[in-house]
Amino acid sequence: MKDSASAKSTRVVRLRSNQPSREELDEIAVEEPLEIRVEGKSVAVVMRTPGHDRELAAGFALTEGIIRSARDIFEITSCLTTANPNDHVMNISLADPARFDAARLSRHVFSSSSCGVCGKATIEAAMRQFPQIEAAPEVGSKILRGLPAKLAAAQRTFQRTGGLHACALFDLAGDLLLLREDVGRHNALDKVVGHELLANHLPLGDRILLLSGRVSFEMTQKALAAGIATIAAISAPSSLAVDFARASKQTLVGFLRDERMNLYAGSERVRH
Repeated sequence: MKDSASAKSTRVVRLRSNQPSREELDEIAVEEPLEIRVEGKSVAVVMRTPGHDRELAAGFALTEGIIRSARDIFEITSCLTTANPNDHVMNISLADPARFDAARLSRHVFSSSSCGVCGKATIEAAMRQFPQIEAAPEVGSKILRGLPAKLAAAQRTFQRTGGLHACALFDLAGDLLLLREDVGRHNALDKVVGHELLANHLPLGDRILLLSGRVSFEMTQKALAAGIATIAAISAPSSLAVDFARASKQTLVGFLRDERMNLYAGSERVRH
């Protein structure tokens, strides 16, 4: 029985040392496919946690370079397929359909929930450059240290399932503005970016992006597409994420936990 779009109940057998096994109900994170179409043409199938699908489609379109601003979108609609009425499809209609060239898309049609770059057609496409950060405000290290606790307190579905990533936007005072959870790290970020895109809030140079897990290349790239200058993560960055952040003039903070942090790029913007 599905309890909500993001979690469902299932029966599990729990094993504990020196205790008899017992069968109980448990909650698990939902993972389902979403097909994203542009002008009726399928461009991706992403494995995601249902919810905020319109934001996900919009964020995906921006971070994949299909659009450059909200003005490029005419409308985003949910479609039903004749083959399976339970299939989930979002179609993006463009303000100028003639400018859409499906042959130039960098992604093949399928992406798992764990990977935002697998499916890219070429390394060059994966390294597509968005404009680098020209200027951004400083942020206090004390503010950064307070963010993980605020994120953890707001991750309601994670508290129930233990199976979701989270991306959150904070202002420079450390106030939580927006949170999205998903089985895929890049999906959670696309939902955040899509929300801000559709609200006409881009670029997000005066916001702090906090990731619940590690920072890989595609996360820094997607952040740059939204103009995000400051990225912080509970876990580690990859080498390519560090290289990309430095080249893009982003501030990249890793291992933000236990009152400590590592500054991998843009340390001059972090006040001690």
